[in-house]
Amino acid sequence: MKNRLTITFAALSALTLAACGQQAAEPAPKTEAATTEQAAAPGQTPMAGQPAPAFTLVDSEGTQRSLADFRGKTVILEWTNEGCPYVKKHYTGAMQALQREAVADGVVWITIISSAPGTQGYVEGDAAREWRTRNNAASSYLLLDPTGEVGKRYGAQTTPDMRIIDAEGTLRFVGGIDDKPTNKVEDLEGANNFVRAALTDLEAGRPVATAFATPYGCAIKYPETVGT
Repeated sequence: MKNRLTITFAALSALTLAACGQQAAEPAPKTEAATTEQAAAPGQTPMAGQPAPAFTLVDSEGTQRSLADFRGKTVILEWTNEGCPYVKKHYTGAMQALQREAVADGVVWITIISSAPGTQGYVEGDAAREWRTRNNAASSYLLLDPTGEVGKRYGAQTTPDMRIIDAEGTLRFVGGIDDKPTNKVEDLEGANNFVRAALTDLEAGRPVATAFATPYGCAIKYPETVGT
């Protein structure tokens, strides 16, 4: 009798699970973000392995640029603010050198300014057009995001904050540029540059070893920070 009750209970449990859409099925194995292909939920930072959010912004020359324009190419997004000490550290030559290396290899390097009007780093008009000269930059484009919409869509927090998008439009690296979270120029020497390492991994056709690094730098001056 006991065995018969056990069998009956098991059968009822199986039917219940089936009716609930197998919600209690064995969970999918946990893997690195780089194997995840679902888009980030609204309000969440898209991580490595997820589709890069679409965007269109105006560049420093007044031309609209969309992420879709660069489908089939590796794209780097770099959030910047030229008044930030952490940005100044990297723009003593290291950032420009990395930009030149990447662009020479066919990478599209997009620098984004998400500073709101009236805040540190904001540029428009002639200042936007002169930005490249002032900073000796070697990026492909400077895009202006004064509303902060694109920065927030990507969950960008600091300057610098970096993203690498592969040729299929998938994020492969998210976060801080290296493992020396200081604004001291001397700390560039010996730093492990995660962007350079990720590009090397992608070029070699292997998974990115470090797909996320904690961002560091100055907080991005989004519109809601004005006056705070």
